[in-house]
Amino acid sequence: MLLNKTAENIIVGISIGDLNGIGSEVVLKTFEDARMLEFCTPVIFANVKIVSFLKKGFESTSSIHGIDKLDQIVLGKINVFNLWREGVDLNLGTNDDKVGEYAIKSFVAATKALKEGIVDVLVTAPINKYNIQSESFKFPGHTDYLAQELEGDALMLMVSDNLRVGLLTDHVPLNEVAGHLTEELIKKKIETVKQSLIRDFSINKPKIAVLGLTPHCGDGGVIGSEDDVVLKPTLKKIFDKGTLVFGPFPADSFFGSNHYEKYDAIIATYHDQGLIPFKTLSFGRGVNYTAGLDKVRTSPDHGTAYDIAGKNKADFTSFKEAVYLAIDIYKSRIQYQEVSSNPLKLKEKQL
Repeated sequence: MLLNKTAENIIVGISIGDLNGIGSEVVLKTFEDARMLEFCTPVIFANVKIVSFLKKGFESTSSIHGIDKLDQIVLGKINVFNLWREGVDLNLGTNDDKVGEYAIKSFVAATKALKEGIVDVLVTAPINKYNIQSESFKFPGHTDYLAQELEGDALMLMVSDNLRVGLLTDHVPLNEVAGHLTEELIKKKIETVKQSLIRDFSINKPKIAVLGLTPHCGDGGVIGSEDDVVLKPTLKKIFDKGTLVFGPFPADSFFGSNHYEKYDAIIATYHDQGLIPFKTLSFGRGVNYTAGLDKVRTSPDHGTAYDIAGKNKADFTSFKEAVYLAIDIYKSRIQYQEVSSNPLKLKEKQL
């Protein structure tokens, strides 16, 4: 049940990510501006001694507050929850399996707090997908674990201002994409995006564009039949039932012609088809949002950036935008819930 929280009462859970990467730097730099603490109260799942040690390395002016229990959260402070006590050997800029264990320990604990309502939203700092693998954690990334732990159908939605790019398939090898594109999957993903645009972004009648799988959408079957056989008829069925979905569009010219500006979301058929243009247009400002779940999770659009870790060079803009977006979506859901429970309020506003 969502509560009508305001200002610093919104608790932002933060998983620390790979401690040898730039996660700690972008997290603490985000909250150096004291005005950020007027929007929310952050809770970092890590260890206060380690965070203090890392803080010195990039000369952060953030003042952190260590807590040993989650019922000790102080509003308006940068809380660091002591999730573990032992020291961790760090070698900034390197891939380390042991450090990966602590990244997952932070993420799992933060997710649990999100499920239990101790934190209101979750923002995850970057992890290394290679060093997080273990007997107890066999997921390619954050999204797949969240899909298991939370309710709903998870979908990666990249967001930057009014540009929103979703994916029909995400971490799937290119030679397997066509086999995944079934009518059932397409219908489910488009419905997830539609409901997210309505509930999370307050767009009542969203317009959604879908990109074709093959070059030029197959050119009438000359280059491939997937678009004609699967995508086109499925999109027509969805459109005929009232969803404003359009396409498939040839992907090669869609973004260069600014065609994307006419739609509230664009759905790509596979990972690179959507993320290459998205990051080209918005890199450093984009946010990865896990749409379709009962809880809110966002993350920056970059990775661990080992090459600049510990050098005080990390740009925190994307992480800051991830915090803003998480809060905006949380508030949008409260508003949606209020309107849904009392539709007369909406009518009164329109009169």
